[in-house]
Amino acid sequence: MQIVETTNEGLKRGYTVKIAAKDIASKIEGEARKLAPQVRLPGFRPGKVPANLLKKMHGAQLHQEALNTSIREAMDKLVADNKLRPAMQPDVSLGEGYEEGKDAELSVSLEVLPQIAAPSLDGLKLEKLVVPVADAEVDEAVQRIASQQKSFVDAKKGKKAETGDQVVVDFLGKLDGVEFEGGKAENQPIELGAGRLIPGFEEQLVGVKEGDEKVITVTFPEDYPAPNLKGKDATFDITVHAVKVAGETKIDDDFAKNLGLSDLEQLKGLLRGQLEQETAGLTRTAMKRALLDQLAATSDFDVPPSMVEAEFQQIWQQLEHEASHEEDPAAALKEIEAEKDDYRAIAVRRVRLGLLLSEIGQANGVEVSQQEMSMLVAQAAQQYRPEDRQRFAEYVQSDPMVAAQLRAPLYEDKVVDFLFDKAEVSEREVTKDELQAAIEAEEDHVHGPGCGHDHAEAKPAKKAAAKKPAAKKEAKAEEAPAAEAKPAAKKTPAKKAAAKPAPSEAEGAEAAPAAEAKAAPAKKPAAKKAPAKKA
Repeated sequence: MQIVETTNEGLKRGYTVKIAAKDIASKIEGEARKLAPQVRLPGFRPGKVPANLLKKMHGAQLHQEALNTSIREAMDKLVADNKLRPAMQPDVSLGEGYEEGKDAELSVSLEVLPQIAAPSLDGLKLEKLVVPVADAEVDEAVQRIASQQKSFVDAKKGKKAETGDQVVVDFLGKLDGVEFEGGKAENQPIELGAGRLIPGFEEQLVGVKEGDEKVITVTFPEDYPAPNLKGKDATFDITVHAVKVAGETKIDDDFAKNLGLSDLEQLKGLLRGQLEQETAGLTRTAMKRALLDQLAATSDFDVPPSMVEAEFQQIWQQLEHEASHEEDPAAALKEIEAEKDDYRAIAVRRVRLGLLLSEIGQANGVEVSQQEMSMLVAQAAQQYRPEDRQRFAEYVQSDPMVAAQLRAPLYEDKVVDFLFDKAEVSEREVTKDELQAAIEAEEDHVHGPGCGHDHAEAKPAKKAAAKKPAAKKEAKAEEAPAAEAKPAAKKTPAKKAAAKPAPSEAEGAEAAPAAEAKAAPAKKPAAKKAPAKKA
């Protein structure tokens, strides 16, 4: 095998690799020997079919497998001998005119990871903004639960229903005077003002009293799940059986016991913990951004263009998807197009920080354990149907790059936690509004000259409503993906071709319950999130 370097510019490398015909022929002999025990032919004992006959019968298959094996071995040798750390999958092409019996000439081009000096972790200083949970917030949370546990009692005879009351009705829905499927119910309780039904339905029941009969007209929303009702005007014949008013919900130990708890103090303790957990997430976000800013300010090295392009495409596809769901998709798309360079700069920063975090993690022994990886795979597999979950797990095992993508967020969090432990952390009590304002100020921070940040990463001063989803993505850009690029060096084109496909989006999506399309007056339910295609 001959390996000759043809390109060495910055992070780009190029090579020609010549694999001798005799080495490929030797592989073919080996493949034939492996195949022999499996072949059964009349006139030959098991395992005794001559190799020449096998090669004649299965020559194309044996040659292809031998060639794939030779290419894999050549790529492994190329990476090992030259101590390469490929940033992305190397581009490998077989020379034109190759045929069996000739030397195979490969052209290989790739980008390598930069040499990164692990930064000194001395002097890291972070401020932890802590939000204490006030008793009043806990009481408000208890009150919200109590409001959701409403009980209704019969109103006085002749009382007209008001917002907040409950009416018990029969209704019959019609389109152009004809009853439609799913538009009928008997003794249906409806809380007026709760907003659970389509616009205009509850409002037209305000003022009714027991025994009333009336006809109301409503328009189904354009995004209603039942196709035959979308945007249609419909009438509902209403018969009122009862008007009820909300009874008083006493907040005491019995109230907590009805929720399955021992007493009111336990309920308050659980709610306090939930409120603390909510603010803890915001606190971590603020600390993480401050940490990444410090790292970015002290690190400046070239990053592989292929990694930047892959990161940018991921950001851009998400932006285009979100723009397509705005009221004016064309205007939203035009707006993000005007800031395309800004988002490319964000991709550069994310890749640079990701590589830096990866380097810090490797230098300090940060790892994702096999048990943690198994849990990640199990969690990701939940988005697929039960019969597809094992197939998904096998797919992750077969493709190191997919496994690395799944592992990366947890790896990043573990590196960040390691750095938190190394930093000198001071605490300051703030209100929740102050914490939120600090995060927003960080998002809107203008990176001035000499600050060491990518200036384009600051959000543009003016943001139209259509750009809100993009702002969310921009906030995520502060959280650099941990670039675990090592698996790329292990995976050759031959292996990639053999990788099993993951369950498709169509295979993974659960069928929507039929009841959703039948509950005519009900609002459109929240759509289930379909499994991500890239998984």
